[in-house]
Amino acid sequence: MLDIKEIMSCVPHRYPFLLVDRIQELVPGKSVVAIKNVTINEPFFQGHFPGEPVMPGVLILEAMAQAGAMMVLNIPELRGTIAFLTTVNRAKFRRPVVPGDQLVIYTEMGRIFGKMGKVKAHAEVEGKTVAEAELGFMLTKKPEGEK
Repeated sequence: MLDIKEIMSCVPHRYPFLLVDRIQELVPGKSVVAIKNVTINEPFFQGHFPGEPVMPGVLILEAMAQAGAMMVLNIPELRGTIAFLTTVNRAKFRRPVVPGDQLVIYTEMGRIFGKMGKVKAHAEVEGKTVAEAELGFMLTKKPEGEK
């Protein structure tokens, strides 16, 4: 299990765009199970939608991409790199995610070819799939001086 400090040491995202709160299971280069606790305090709920708060689908995709990045960037030979989301394929949204939900994200490694790679991800709330997608990424070195 990885806490928020360990997550922040791996991915460059910070509030309000750090969308993974905890890693429950991690097998570098194979799979990850991540948690995002969805609260009414999220800044996007102010406008999406007033009176009927729903987590935007694009942010669910971003949370899945960040979980996938944790899986990839913990491969020993890839430490010190950043993963940029490049493609989203076969994205499907099954039901809304609302304040109070705990988003559980499951990501499996597809393949890495050179500086590019693919992962499969799906997210659940209470055991029911809310979203799924195939995500592509590009790896690059972290800028000098960045941890």
